Amino acid sequence: MAELFERTDVAGISLPRLLIGTNWLLGWSHKSTSADKMITDKFDTREKFYPIFEAYAEYGINAVMAPASQQPMFVDAINHYRDKSGKDLIIIDTPIINVSDTAEARAEAKKAIAESAKIGATFCLLHHSSVEELANKNKRIIERFSDYTDMIRENGLKPGFSAHMPELILFADDNGYDVETYVHIYNCLGFLMQIEVETVASIINNAKKPVMIIKAMAAGRCTPYVGLNFVWNTIRKQDMVTLGCFSPQEVHEDVEISFAALERRFPDLEKRASPNNEQAVLL
Repeated sequence: MAELFERTDVAGISLPRLLIGTNWLLGWSHKSTSADKMITDKFDTREKFYPIFEAYAEYGINAVMAPASQQPMFVDAINHYRDKSGKDLIIIDTPIINVSDTAEARAEAKKAIAESAKIGATFCLLHHSSVEELANKNKRIIERFSDYTDMIRENGLKPGFSAHMPELILFADDNGYDVETYVHIYNCLGFLMQIEVETVASIINNAKKPVMIIKAMAAGRCTPYVGLNFVWNTIRKQDMVTLGCFSPQEVHEDVEISFAALERRFPDLEKRASPNNEQAVLL
């Protein structure tokens, strides 16, 4: 039996510290349109997600992050996995909502949040593209944010948000907003980060609630060994890393690298392909 990944507690919910990411399942490569198409061509039916979920499940990794409520086939894939395996997946939904200050927009947002509850999500963490529209840097607030956390609570969900703008975590903590966790970009290259790596590291390490890290490998711009060793060694025990994989083999490799980083040892990996695999220095 495989070793189980360590867990943490977020709002009374036990979560694995390694979360299932979905950019490399849903077609958001951050590389090119051809890479996006390669992903969607591979995962074009609900059944094709199953081996990925099952590979993560070998390590007790049973939580997935995605704007799931707005991806019907992906919800179908989760339910197919639940039915076939008899195992659950905790859904961390990151919906995009209309945050315009009108009655019509609020009704639309309320409907979108209700959809999170309908698909069986546990967490509703509003997408960064919505929350950042509400940020007021001058006042250091997220305007009308409680309108949406109230909607989330009314639907029995755990509230929070995703952020590309690191100030949002500071604003949430300073103003005591009703959030249980936050999602934030963090990687050694500073990819998609708006300020220096060291400053984001400080924000994460001083955050009042657990942080879910995304883009740990800078969307494939650094190797898993480099990216995962960096994040695991610079976050806290309560924080999590979101890891997206394209195949079960990649899941097993990246989980082993993560175990090794946490255990402060070198990972047990096969050699990478080369025209001459007998080179003495080749890993």
